[in-house]
Amino acid sequence: MAKNFLTYEQQLHILEYDKQLAIPNHEYATKKLEELSYYSLIGGYKSLFKHAPSNKYIHGVTFDELVSFYYFDEELRTLFLKYILHVERHIKSMFSYHFCEKYGEQQSMYLNINNYNHTRKNHRELLRLTHSLQKVIATPSKYAYIEHSVNTYHNVPLWVATNALTFGQISKMYQYATTDIRTKISKNFQNVSEKQLHQFINIIANAVMYVLMESVYFHSE
Repeated sequence: MAKNFLTYEQQLHILEYDKQLAIPNHEYATKKLEELSYYSLIGGYKSLFKHAPSNKYIHGVTFDELVSFYYFDEELRTLFLKYILHVERHIKSMFSYHFCEKYGEQQSMYLNINNYNHTRKNHRELLRLTHSLQKVIATPSKYAYIEHSVNTYHNVPLWVATNALTFGQISKMYQYATTDIRTKISKNFQNVSEKQLHQFINIIANAVMYVLMESVYFHSE
């Protein structure tokens, strides 16, 4: 069922009288709805503060508390991403270095499933991975450096391609890389075994995907 357009005043009226959300300052609340939007602020956090059976806010919850929670969540996600990106750059750099050290700089090397730990069980996964890598370096590309490398050298070395790869793709490349490459990479991280690094990379890749999806959801309206 389509939602009807509501003015800010109507939105606040519903929150205050129908949903029983305390709104101490209507002028402040209106400004926050203008800045953040109803669905980013109210839609994103309503389940945390509502009494499920009645679908009304828990007694005493205020509009200001929702705003504070929104900004806290936003800062936490920003901080989380900041440090994850440091790890991501390090992993990308180490992987491209050690992979190219073993197989060379030709793109055909990282697009070849036989240069990974290829088994009958992971054959389809590796085909999907290399297909996704091929799409990243295909032209036309939104990345000028990919276009330049293809047009000038007819080749996109891994150290160039990694800038356009997602951390999820790099984590899959690491997952299926041969043991000697994974071991060399893990030695760059003090007091971390190859097995532990493998687990960390999977966790970080999933965390990046979750945080980015949350960011898109909360800021899409």
